[in-house]
Amino acid sequence: MLALVPNAKVGHVGLYRDPETHKPVEYYCKLPTDIEKRECFVVDPMLATGGSAIAAIDFIKKRGATNIKFMCLIAAPEGIDALHAAHPDVDIYVAAKDECLNENAYILPGLGDAGDRLYGTK
Repeated sequence: MLALVPNAKVGHVGLYRDPETHKPVEYYCKLPTDIEKRECFVVDPMLATGGSAIAAIDFIKKRGATNIKFMCLIAAPEGIDALHAAHPDVDIYVAAKDECLNENAYILPGLGDAGDRLYGTK
């Protein structure tokens, strides 16, 4: 995204999914101070259950943002439906839609855990 919009201000919402409950847990949130004046793009590699995307957008809206778009590479239908139900005003852009979620709430066939791949945590 920064290659496309190099002068963009960047915020970060840090969330992880609790392995037992599959609910998002916030560990960090830092956003530009003038977020209410900006067009916001929430980007995430994957949209599985939608919980993390919904929570991130909740945090951003609480700080005044109203013009929000969500972008991801791969999504499960369940996550798309959940995000749309929670935030019908947010446009959702998905590069590829996979089949479904499995019993552990992972996208099938999916890519594996993006955070683990990016940060080498497994």
